[in-house]
Amino acid sequence: IRLAGVLRTARPEVRRCRVTVLAADNGVVAEGVSCAPQSVTVQQAVNMTRHKTGMSALAAYFGDDVQVVDVGIRTPVPCPQVLDRKVRFSTGDIAVEPAMTEQQALDALAVGLDLARQAKAEGIDAVGVGEMGIGNTTTSSAVASVLLGRPVAEMTGRGAGLSDAGLQRKIDAIERGVARNHPDAADPLGVLAALGGFDIAGLCGVFLGGALERLPIVMDGFISGVAALCAVRLCPAAEKAVFASHVSSEPAAHIVLDALCKKPLI
Repeated sequence: IRLAGVLRTARPEVRRCRVTVLAADNGVVAEGVSCAPQSVTVQQAVNMTRHKTGMSALAAYFGDDVQVVDVGIRTPVPCPQVLDRKVRFSTGDIAVEPAMTEQQALDALAVGLDLARQAKAEGIDAVGVGEMGIGNTTTSSAVASVLLGRPVAEMTGRGAGLSDAGLQRKIDAIERGVARNHPDAADPLGVLAALGGFDIAGLCGVFLGGALERLPIVMDGFISGVAALCAVRLCPAAEKAVFASHVSSEPAAHIVLDALCKKPLI
């Protein structure tokens, strides 16, 4: 029924699918918030184009497109299959400075809008979105905490498997970032610029573009859920194009889905 509304047809069909992954690095990794090295971002971005990750192997099996986009990886990417839409080489460390300028946040949004427009023009019927970026559960927890007015500790999980000490460093880094940058929950773009990542800002643009182009956008887990939340806060009408795939193990995943009034398909 929701697909019929988005696509404006009584008999909606989804034939051609694309998975669009936005890859970027995060300066907050300097605070010891991740158990994986930052070099994994570029390694996995390249691996996705070669169908050597779980997502890309499944996509290849089902005949779906895989589109990997560099919006902020901290190094040049030696792979022509990774689409170069780099806004900047990594964000700043949110614990000591803003993640990006508001203009850079707008630039990342524009990348996402363009990706949605491109997908529609190429006959894609639905886009699944995801991200690749070491440290991005930290930035997404920070953005969600401010937008939803929830305590940082409630919105912050272990990511890819942090120890107790690592989790505490992560919470501390976010709390310092909020205190340092003074984000205003009524200004979603400002929150993105102060605490977010280029992947989150770009995905926010994809969700906005999906609504504009009448293209269903299926969010992945917690991080793309936060991007969808940013899109809906910027433009409530964007909600119509957002579909939830599943609930991730991040503690705030349910909270974000509830805020979006979305029930996961899985």
